[in-house]
Amino acid sequence: MSLKWIGAVLILCGTGGVGLAIACGVQREAEALRQLLIALEFMESELEYRLTPLPELCRRTAERVNGCVSRFFAALAAELEGQIAPDASACTCVVLRQSPALPPKTAAALGELGRGLGNLNLDGQLRQLRAAQKSCRETRRQLEEGKQQRLRSYQTLGLCAGAALAILLL
Repeated sequence: MSLKWIGAVLILCGTGGVGLAIACGVQREAEALRQLLIALEFMESELEYRLTPLPELCRRTAERVNGCVSRFFAALAAELEGQIAPDASACTCVVLRQSPALPPKTAAALGELGRGLGNLNLDGQLRQLRAAQKSCRETRRQLEEGKQQRLRSYQTLGLCAGAALAILLL
């Protein structure tokens, strides 16, 4: 009999943990997008006023932000300096493949940014940075909209699913 109760508690903890993990993923995505916005604004000003070369721009951007976005730009700077891939777009793809810790929406925004970075003239790059900022703001706004309610729902759903499963098995 006690084995059933232990199993029910483990099921409840497991499904509650899944709900909590989903909630943490949403929060991690919002923070990564916030850091990416900081990075994009910094890159725009650096390009516009200093015409900083791309590898140095990525390295300086990595110093300016935190977390997975910082690690991405540091790796991109190293990849660009190594000239392993033929262009910035290919370097971005390589670094994205090597960065599984990046949240999906942030990785998609970085991939889109990398397609034009270094391939366009200054005006084109500035336009692309502004477009990426706009896209990130919109994605972040959608994530933030009703975020607290969604996070509570994920956690509650995980616990309720575990409770239901435990009741069925008892």
